[in-house]
Amino acid sequence: MGPGYLLGVDIGTYSSKGVIVTTDGELVASHTVPHGMDMPKPGYFEQDADKVWWHDFVLIVQNLLKKTGIQPQKILALGTSAIGSCVLPIDDEGNPLRPGILYGIDTRASEEIRYLEETLSREKIFSHCAMHLSSQASGPKVLWIRNHEPEVFQKTRWFLTSEAYLVYKLTGKPSIDIYTAAGYAPMFNVYQKEWIAEIAAYITPLDRLPPLYWSGEIVGEVTPEAAEQTGLVAGTPVVAGTTDAAAEALSAGVADFGDMMLMFGSSIFFIMKTEKLVPTQRFWSSNFLEAGSFAFLGGMSTSGSLTTWYRDQFAQLEKEEENRSGVNAFASLASQATQSPPGANGLILLPYFEGERTPLHDPNAKGLLFGLSLKHTRGDLYRAILEGVAFGIRHNLEVMREEGVIPNRIVAVGGGTKNPLWLQIVADVCQVPLQVPTEQIGASYGDAFLAGRGIGLFQDLTEIKKWVKVKEQINPDPQVSPQYEFYYHLFRDLYEQTKNLMHSLSVHLLK
Repeated sequence: MGPGYLLGVDIGTYSSKGVIVTTDGELVASHTVPHGMDMPKPGYFEQDADKVWWHDFVLIVQNLLKKTGIQPQKILALGTSAIGSCVLPIDDEGNPLRPGILYGIDTRASEEIRYLEETLSREKIFSHCAMHLSSQASGPKVLWIRNHEPEVFQKTRWFLTSEAYLVYKLTGKPSIDIYTAAGYAPMFNVYQKEWIAEIAAYITPLDRLPPLYWSGEIVGEVTPEAAEQTGLVAGTPVVAGTTDAAAEALSAGVADFGDMMLMFGSSIFFIMKTEKLVPTQRFWSSNFLEAGSFAFLGGMSTSGSLTTWYRDQFAQLEKEEENRSGVNAFASLASQATQSPPGANGLILLPYFEGERTPLHDPNAKGLLFGLSLKHTRGDLYRAILEGVAFGIRHNLEVMREEGVIPNRIVAVGGGTKNPLWLQIVADVCQVPLQVPTEQIGASYGDAFLAGRGIGLFQDLTEIKKWVKVKEQINPDPQVSPQYEFYYHLFRDLYEQTKNLMHSLSVHLLK
């Protein structure tokens, strides 16, 4: 195909990033655009599809082309990923009818989940979807639109997810990748890899659900209109892409069966590549990015969003110092946390500030800081946040083990890996080694690889190993790990002994 480049763009929760790479995986340039997230009500999380998703995509592509001076015709193919799975209704002309409803952090559809489980039965849903409904499921959110915004529902031509909207804007064709389609439970049969006709009457007619593709399949080509807006060349192939976490897993080198990605983003996400579909009561299962591979998934609702919350609310001095001298506020906080011993001087944090996803599936769970005394410092509190997330990760790994899912290796990626203390805490608490890739370019790097797969540059996705190398391995400290045992079990007990109070508070706040 001659010399050329691959383009990948990822739309994340708080920022978007794009890369241009060579066909050998060498990074040529990257560009990042920050953005916000709307919370119109407690538990409601949304983003504007045009002002955030498409705006960021266009801005990133224009900047990358300008920055590199690469001729647009040398972009061989492009791939996209975005937060998901999301719900975005568009009309006949492709216009969004409302802001996109985000993934599992959006808990608005609790009543719809209950209705679907009672009407269809949890067992029947599980038999098709290999998992139970949770706030991560998009099907109940589609039903929420039908129940609460009937005028939007009536005008809807397609229900798209976030990356599918980018593909639609680029090609004019609706799509959803098979990995992300599993997030549209209970409407998708993960075994047959098709929409379930008998579910349509309860949620939406099937002709509003888009055609299915593998993530590396070409959906279409850049249209003249999209070319004019972005600076790309009309006719450039566009692959289906996928949800950001799956693209991130690919970019981290999740290639072999038993490889697991642990992503430290605004939330925590786990993806392990498996040889077969693993039906699960407390996690999620899906087809992975290509035929013959599957994914076992879990996710915590808050992680980096907790450290961001703490910085913004309680670290004004560190923020001012960052503005003045450039010393990163998070690095300053981590330095303070190193002065606190394992167990944070008896301070334990439940990280359920926006409910919790796996393995609790409790949208009404609340954050809790337990054990406070006048001796505690800000360093203790920040360490308790890092440890609370680590305890949540261990809880997930233990329950996965109960379901027979044990990773051969764990690759850690995301913003949290910039904090060596946090990585060591997680390794010590969970008693597992963590590998960190040499380059952490992120989901957009995986998108570029999928683009290359779409035009036949790679035989299958295991060839990502040619692109990704391991920089370091963080091993648990045998002297420190035992010190966490008491605090971890107290962490587990705290939720069990306070969850009824959490739920009562949720009911009261809804009045």
